[in-house]
Amino acid sequence: MANLVIIESPFKAPTIKNYLGSNYKVIASKGHLRDLPKSSLGVDIENGFDAHYINIRGKGDIIKELKKEAKNASKIYFATDPDREGEAISWHLANVLGIPIEKTRRITFNELTKTAIKSAIKEPRNIDIELVNSQQARRMLDRIVGYKLSPFLWKTVRSGLSAGRVQSVATRIIVDRENEINAFVPQEYWTLDALLNTASGAALTAHYYGKNGKKNELKNEKDAKAVYDAVSGQPFTVNSVKKTVKQRNPLPPFTTSTMQQEASKKLGFNSQKIMKVAQELYEGINVGSANGGVQGLITYMRTDSLRVSDEAAENAKNYIAEKFGADHCPKTKRVYKTKAGAQDAHEAIRPSNIALEPDMIKKYLTADQYKLYKLIFSRFIASQMASAQVDTVNAEISVGAYNFRASGSSVKFAGFMAVYDYVEEGEERKGLLPEIKENDILTLRELNPAQHFTEPPARFNEGSLIKFLEEKGIGRPSTYAPIVTTIISRGYVAREGKSLKPTQLGIVTTKLMVEHFPDIVDYEFTAQMEDSLDSIAGGDTDMLTVLSNFYEGFSEHLTKAEATVEKEEVEVPVVETDIICDKCGAKMIIRQGRYGKFAACPNYPECKNTKPIDKDGKELVKKDTAEKTDMVCENCGKEMLKRKGRYGEFYACSDYPRCKNTKPILRPIGVKCPKCGGNIVLRNGKNRSVYYSCENYPNCDFSSWDKPVNETCPECGKILYYKKGKNQLVCADKDCGFKKEISPENYEN
Repeated sequence: MANLVIIESPFKAPTIKNYLGSNYKVIASKGHLRDLPKSSLGVDIENGFDAHYINIRGKGDIIKELKKEAKNASKIYFATDPDREGEAISWHLANVLGIPIEKTRRITFNELTKTAIKSAIKEPRNIDIELVNSQQARRMLDRIVGYKLSPFLWKTVRSGLSAGRVQSVATRIIVDRENEINAFVPQEYWTLDALLNTASGAALTAHYYGKNGKKNELKNEKDAKAVYDAVSGQPFTVNSVKKTVKQRNPLPPFTTSTMQQEASKKLGFNSQKIMKVAQELYEGINVGSANGGVQGLITYMRTDSLRVSDEAAENAKNYIAEKFGADHCPKTKRVYKTKAGAQDAHEAIRPSNIALEPDMIKKYLTADQYKLYKLIFSRFIASQMASAQVDTVNAEISVGAYNFRASGSSVKFAGFMAVYDYVEEGEERKGLLPEIKENDILTLRELNPAQHFTEPPARFNEGSLIKFLEEKGIGRPSTYAPIVTTIISRGYVAREGKSLKPTQLGIVTTKLMVEHFPDIVDYEFTAQMEDSLDSIAGGDTDMLTVLSNFYEGFSEHLTKAEATVEKEEVEVPVVETDIICDKCGAKMIIRQGRYGKFAACPNYPECKNTKPIDKDGKELVKKDTAEKTDMVCENCGKEMLKRKGRYGEFYACSDYPRCKNTKPILRPIGVKCPKCGGNIVLRNGKNRSVYYSCENYPNCDFSSWDKPVNETCPECGKILYYKKGKNQLVCADKDCGFKKEISPENYEN
């Protein structure tokens, strides 16, 4: 009897199976099998917050398969993801399979490598119920807020709205920033730059600093003109020259948050895309037989830890010494301090195998996979390298009582900058100053006064929002990307270029929430809730206490709000378009639906006309993609056109809708029908599926989901089918049972 290993994602299965061998069977649950019901709250608040879990619709076949395999397995290992969500999935799996928690074998690994997986199998543990309860508490909190608060929003703002515990705070953050921008009053200021020459003719630029050694800002044109007039035509004297060698240290390896920030900034990826690509790199990619076949390329990508294993650090050190020289290795292993409050459950994000350099395996990766892998690889290698050394020169220059400053820098020793350079916020890269010394007289070539105005704070983009959430302790690594995706999909926030801007719906809803549910949208309160969930995971408090304390205050606010707020008090401003309703003549307005924005008639429900719109609110006119053919409609004699529908391409009469004649497009595959000798053709089925049938349908009823081939069974002579998923040729006669393993290349087309 084989051992059964249950994982979450089917994409990991080949990698894990490859490492464990033939005595192990690897099956994926494809995420959660049980959850709270969609149709009801599913949490019995009155009876100790008892959760009512049900099997998720559509998971019946997976559950049936798992039960069958579990019954025949000698040992069952739960190898879901190494976080609280994964722990909860394992707990639900154990419940479905009827395995008591004290008899479970839970294994976790931070990377999909042979060493990590083999080590995990040797040291199984029981499912950690405290981690499970932490996840349960989060799920129930979110469910209570969503199911109790959403109906309130339906009654007061707009039907169909939904509220979320952390998402509401994230929306408020973006609304608050927009309010700051709108309230911002620009302040005028001036700068004055002097373009100077040394005695040898070398050029440098000095910036006005102040007067009599004290910093003095130029607030207006009058201030700037006074200094301009005072120094014009006067000699500039070098008071002092200070030369130093500054040390620049590398940044730490990535956490989930910093990876999302940097990939957003450097690669232009949104948070959802970043996590999708990172998941692919973690789960395993076939990098060619010479490189070991299917390999998990990075460690687990949901982490707030900066820890690096001794083995990984040693491998990095050897790589750096070989590639850049021993002088690029630090004297001792670099250790980065993880932030207070971090779960620190896993290592930092790093490559699983340093030997798999990005450029070496580039041809096996998609463009997005290569870009993100290279970013992660470079950041990790740099984090283990020696500090850079930068020569800096700062010169104090005076004209009478007025002070100017000039500075420059050049790299003396690249260190980590040879791999991964970065620019600090507000940092300006400058070249080294020409050779100058104290008491040198500099010649003024030009004075450049310039007017400026202070800028309002920038709108958040996805990267800066995630950074803000992390700084405030709101959310955790696994929740950052879903938070951003949710507030956009629900219409509270919209993308404007790379920036996030609140919609009118988001502004109105946030105002209502701040007035009536201050705790739900309070930064500090939400961060404290995250700490409470961490306390459950650490065994310092229990789930019931956290849920009870939260619900007591929340219920009080909800009761009060429902009694005092009327729908007439809350109005979401409508946005008019230039589109005229072709049914009643009214000017259409923009509405938000579950699939995005659309134009709707303002006279709803009397007029229910709607139209699709583009991102600028203009009517989206669908282009006719029909292709002409030589065929003639047998019903009306008009030309037949080739069109695309939801189930694929088909032929349709050009006189539609007066003539609704259609024909399927038949694609012969070069195989004869075993029943009537006609051609076997490929047809389109429902839900974008395809199947094979005889061209003489309905006179001949032959059809098959599997592809018939031009080969017959050597045992009974009947037709053979190609089973794509199993790469087998199988006899059409099930009683015969003939099967043959084949290479798929000759049967795919």
